[in-house]
Amino acid sequence: MQPTASLGETFPRQSIVRPAGQRAAWIALALLTGLNLLNYIDRYVLAGVQPLVQSAFHVTDEQVGGLTFAFFITYMLASPVTGWLGDRYPRKPLIIAGALVWSLLTLATGLVHTFGELYWRHALVGIGEASFCIYAPALLSDYWPAEQRNRILTLFYLSLPIGAALGYIIGGTVGQAHGWRAPFYVAAGPGLLLAVLAIPLLREPQRGAQEPPARPDRVTLAALMRNPAYWTATLGMAMMVFSLGGISVWMPTFLYRSGHTSLAHASQILGAITVVDGIAGTWVGGWLAQRWLRRNRGALYLLSAWSVVLAAPFALLTFFGPARWTIPSLAVAEFLLFLNTGPLNAAIVNAVAAPIRSTALAVELFAIHALGDAPSPRIIGWVSDRSSLRDGLALTLVTLLLSGVLLFAGARYAPPVDTAQV
Repeated sequence: MQPTASLGETFPRQSIVRPAGQRAAWIALALLTGLNLLNYIDRYVLAGVQPLVQSAFHVTDEQVGGLTFAFFITYMLASPVTGWLGDRYPRKPLIIAGALVWSLLTLATGLVHTFGELYWRHALVGIGEASFCIYAPALLSDYWPAEQRNRILTLFYLSLPIGAALGYIIGGTVGQAHGWRAPFYVAAGPGLLLAVLAIPLLREPQRGAQEPPARPDRVTLAALMRNPAYWTATLGMAMMVFSLGGISVWMPTFLYRSGHTSLAHASQILGAITVVDGIAGTWVGGWLAQRWLRRNRGALYLLSAWSVVLAAPFALLTFFGPARWTIPSLAVAEFLLFLNTGPLNAAIVNAVAAPIRSTALAVELFAIHALGDAPSPRIIGWVSDRSSLRDGLALTLVTLLLSGVLLFAGARYAPPVDTAQV
């Protein structure tokens, strides 16, 4: 591969996209959204089949929570390298390579014979997923201008709840019927197929094509470290991801243990809630933020802040309220949290210049996982082993409120957008 840009290069703005470019943009969105769907299926299969894995290998809550920790450690360690590559080389081959890696390793996860092998195979899946989660939003940002990215990333991230729900359902249903290994075989195949289809269909856009030339002082790592719009959004997301990561990993087990229901039923309930709330919440959040942007440039931050603050009391009811309120409260909390999916990701992308965007997304991924869903499942498992799973999940309430505080503060630093085109 030949380098396409250095951090100091600038690129002309192209505000009008020709029809051929529009077709390429929509094809890219479709392909990358499909891969993102499969990415989240692969990630959440383990959560759906988790009690069966515990039974097969005779491990504690803390140990099984460590599988997610291991995944995110490699995910975080890979991020700086993938970010550096994404700012200097074409992203298409890197996206395809990442999808092939995570799909093949998901397939290999079902072939292990010891918990140690499972630990290392699951950890290595993070390498492939880290590359995709950095390059896909950066590539899409070069097809659409800043004022349209909330809409586009809302569509892209609709695949998150659908993929997570399918992961839960495939894990719990297929696992209960055919054993814990079978769901990993089911999840791996489509990713391999779509990665191959992307070879002829996905096009690489001109880097920075939808933005004015970047000043040299905005494309350095030092400038990124001093960027308050970027950091308040990143740290706010990290606190929210701590909560979401812990809840998503442990909720099937929580419903299984506290609701006296089968693993398959618990996974189906959570899958149904996730897909309905995820689609509705992501769509409504993107729509509200787009309208709010016409009046307030901090709308992407403010909507995200209100979503996590309002979700906290419903999460409290989920864990500690009467049994009849568990499912309805969980449904409301998830809907509110999904409101910020498109807006918050758009806020982070808009806060940085194109020549350093992959690096910025790599740093963001490192931060949100190091502070968020890498430690939270294991910490919750540790508390669960010594007290109860309910007490462990209560930790997520604190980080939801911290997320809201950071995002409210970040609204004052939001960069302007072209409101005439919002």
